[in-house]
Amino acid sequence: MNSSTLNVAVLGAGLIGLDLVEKIKASPYLDCRLVVGRDPKALGLRRAAGLGLTTSAGGVAGLVDAGPFDVVFDASSAAAHTAHWSDLSTVAPLIVDLTPSSIGTPVVPAVNGADALDCGHINLISCGGQASIPLLHAVTRDVAATYIEVVTTVASPTVGRATRLNLDEYIATTQAAIRTFTGAAQAKVLVNISPADPPPPFRVAMTVQAPGVDPARVHAALKDAEQQAQAWCTPGFTITSCHVTDGQVTVAAEVTATGTRLPAHAGNLHLINAAAVLLAEQRATGKAL
Repeated sequence: MNSSTLNVAVLGAGLIGLDLVEKIKASPYLDCRLVVGRDPKALGLRRAAGLGLTTSAGGVAGLVDAGPFDVVFDASSAAAHTAHWSDLSTVAPLIVDLTPSSIGTPVVPAVNGADALDCGHINLISCGGQASIPLLHAVTRDVAATYIEVVTTVASPTVGRATRLNLDEYIATTQAAIRTFTGAAQAKVLVNISPADPPPPFRVAMTVQAPGVDPARVHAALKDAEQQAQAWCTPGFTITSCHVTDGQVTVAAEVTATGTRLPAHAGNLHLINAAAVLLAEQRATGKAL
């Protein structure tokens, strides 16, 4: 540990929570002091305990009792975060919300991470938002988009119960964030939870209608955005296709997971957790991208 190490707690012991714990353990700036769930028999809590971490099945009350912390990551659900975020704010100066609750400041590290250094309550929108918005922001930096459509494909085994219950919030929050970060008049988000075997990679396919778009500038802007994403997320953030015609851009990207536990097709989990850890590390160092 160094002098700038932050002590953190993770609320939620599902698919996202457990992978987040492992990423925190690998960080030189973060020290995971507590993992909290609500079911003492939950597999995620048992696995966290197996990693040598302190766990609690006391829910948000258990976390508050064990505080204070420097950072609390909330990987529960949108409804749960809406109910308890004010309690969490009493035990940590920084709350990083990984649910699509839309309560905190929406942050995409490569787009507005520098503005988030002093935020107390960060919302990471959704995995689809983290994958698509950097590219959409790059495309619309010089032109006005009239309509944006994003189709996200995720493998069924990577979508936990809380995420399935939050699909309406996922879509609404992602659509709102796309409009905010691009200025588009309209945005539509579709989600495909694929049962295919073998599971498909995490993928976002985007269509941007923008009169006057310049193909050369679009390709250059997307290349820069791709490289920025690869720098903090994973070498597996890849633009797989891009086509620019008069007034329309169609672009697709895939994200593959890296690490010891996640399968390659779980890029959605890897991406949002990498963003969460990055923002907490930026708080520790005082430096954004």
